Amino acid sequence: MKLDFMSGALELRDMQRLAPKVEAAGFGSMWLTESGRTAYLSCAAAGLATDTLGMGTAIAVAFPRSPMVTASTAWELAEATDGRFTLGLGTQVKAHIERRYSSEYSHPGPRLKEYVESIKAIFRAFRGEEKLHYEGDFYSFSLLPRQWSPGPIDQPDPKIFVSAVLPWMSRMAGEVCDGVHIHPFNSPDYIRRHQMPAIEEGLARSGRSLDGFTLVIPVMTAVGDTEDEVTATREHARLMIAFYGSTRTYSPVFETHGFDGLSEDLHALQRAGDFAGMASAVTDEVLDNYIVSAGWSDLGDALVARYGSLGPDIRIVTYTATHQLTTDPEVLDKWADVADTVNRSDPRPAAS
Repeated sequence: MKLDFMSGALELRDMQRLAPKVEAAGFGSMWLTESGRTAYLSCAAAGLATDTLGMGTAIAVAFPRSPMVTASTAWELAEATDGRFTLGLGTQVKAHIERRYSSEYSHPGPRLKEYVESIKAIFRAFRGEEKLHYEGDFYSFSLLPRQWSPGPIDQPDPKIFVSAVLPWMSRMAGEVCDGVHIHPFNSPDYIRRHQMPAIEEGLARSGRSLDGFTLVIPVMTAVGDTEDEVTATREHARLMIAFYGSTRTYSPVFETHGFDGLSEDLHALQRAGDFAGMASAVTDEVLDNYIVSAGWSDLGDALVARYGSLGPDIRIVTYTATHQLTTDPEVLDKWADVADTVNRSDPRPAAS
């Protein structure tokens, strides 16, 4: 079990300054989200400024880019970082794909599965292991002249993770990917009851087990040295839960804990612009299912206790450290102690 860091993509010189600090704090990897800036360029800046820090996209939007473009980018990043780069992909939502990117969104699950499969075929062609040939319902590739291939690299193929919330995508992740990005709006019970059975079914289809399969789990934390500090960070987390929970597709995450209808209520409040009402709807009873509240000295142990039993390769991602950095430049020193606790943990029972 490792503790990782999540950040939005930044101005590239800012990323070059931040990444070494994240590495020095003891985080295992740095995951870059994609919004107004590209996650790939931030990964390049972070990778070239560090020596041991893993990095990856969490996630990069798949469909607006050809799998060939994505494969080439991932290949170069793996080479430049001595194999520290992981390719994390996701679908985004229909409105963004169609109206922001002017791309096709139909059949997003099967399309993303083919996207991953075709990238793996492209990787094999880059290495010269086989002639490029992939034929699917959504993507087909059959041309890669030598002068247009980057050629083999000394590092292994980049691992490919996808984001998943519901069972179909979780099953697909287990079947064709190396890991899964769990949504920040999660609970251990939801993951255990709904995602893990689907992931394990997918792994069985591909003749694999959980060994070697990675779960990347962003966790919202309410943490501080005083009760007032913890309360303030709880309110920030409450707003994030209200925002994510208003997406009705994610209603099963609420329903797992008996909060039926809450997603519909939040959606209606959001459409009305009643953000205060959204926050009020996420009561403390609701909130405590989806965040970890603790003092700084207890946070590492709390994270291990809450998530450590889900699988053999767990990467907990702090979802709030970037926000904390905006008001407390020294907060990484506190996270360093948390990282040390998490990184030294191994909740699995010893072999008999």
